[in-house]
Amino acid sequence: MNRTRLFAVLTLLLMLSTAAPAVAWNSRGHMLVAYVAYQHLTPTVRARADALLKLNPFFSRWLKMIPSTVAAKDRPAALFMIAATWPDQIKQDPAYSDDGTNNGERPSGPTSSQNVGYADKLHHKYWHFVDQPFTNDGTPLPSVPNPNAEERIGLFRSVIASSSPDALKSYDLVWLLHLIGDMHQPLHAATRVTPGNPYGDNGGNQVRMCEDTLCHSMASLHAVWDGLLGSQDDVASAMAAARRLPAAAPDRARTLDPVQWVQESFALARADVYQPPVRVGPGPYTLTSAYEARARRIAEARIALAGARLAAVLNRDLTPRPGGTG
Repeated sequence: MNRTRLFAVLTLLLMLSTAAPAVAWNSRGHMLVAYVAYQHLTPTVRARADALLKLNPFFSRWLKMIPSTVAAKDRPAALFMIAATWPDQIKQDPAYSDDGTNNGERPSGPTSSQNVGYADKLHHKYWHFVDQPFTNDGTPLPSVPNPNAEERIGLFRSVIASSSPDALKSYDLVWLLHLIGDMHQPLHAATRVTPGNPYGDNGGNQVRMCEDTLCHSMASLHAVWDGLLGSQDDVASAMAAARRLPAAAPDRARTLDPVQWVQESFALARADVYQPPVRVGPGPYTLTSAYEARARRIAEARIALAGARLAAVLNRDLTPRPGGTG
């Protein structure tokens, strides 16, 4: 391949990567969060969550996604795990479409804030993150768009704890299963601002990383962090991996304020994600074994903590109260 053609190919790859939506953990990561959470739910809340998930329009598809090797006693947990990936599943479904601006990454207009349940056929990609901007060179910082993941978590929690119809609670529940996981991925709470990127690097999506020593294969920094715990998306494999995760510290698991979760992820992004071999600019940078090992330890801890906090949220908000709420 000549130099001109190589440059064109690399430019195309970079354009595609910067247009790609921020995902926040891959399907495996979200299933790990959900499995941890399900193990800590009270029997009453498990039953309530199981019933609400049956109202999801994809429920029959989820049943077919559970391999026959999964024991009958583990099938409810498997469904809960698959449900946690629903906000990403709809991105591949032709019945749903982008909204907002910037390839659907920024909210725009009243539909961005709506909460109408499964009649909503919009992707709402901007609900998945709350990118707090930072700079190391004094570049002016842009505002944080609203609505965002932090705001949505608060709204959805208020709904599942209320006397709202179960159909709406079901919709908000599957979003909560996903977004609480999202908020514990450092690159869903931070974006680096530079003179060349005054609105930020889209949570590391515009930073390229070499996946081999010769840089034949590249991925975004965001994608590297999404897939730190593997790419297998089958339920049985995720269950086995989740059982090996370190337990979250009980005192940290009781921190249920999403503002605090965002602050934690933002601090991790600055201290551990945007660190060598990652430097200023779009790269590409070559992953080192030390960086990858440190990142994997952080990912394991954040996923375990997200699962414990998700369980604590649901045990509080879905527990029936006098008057029929929850």
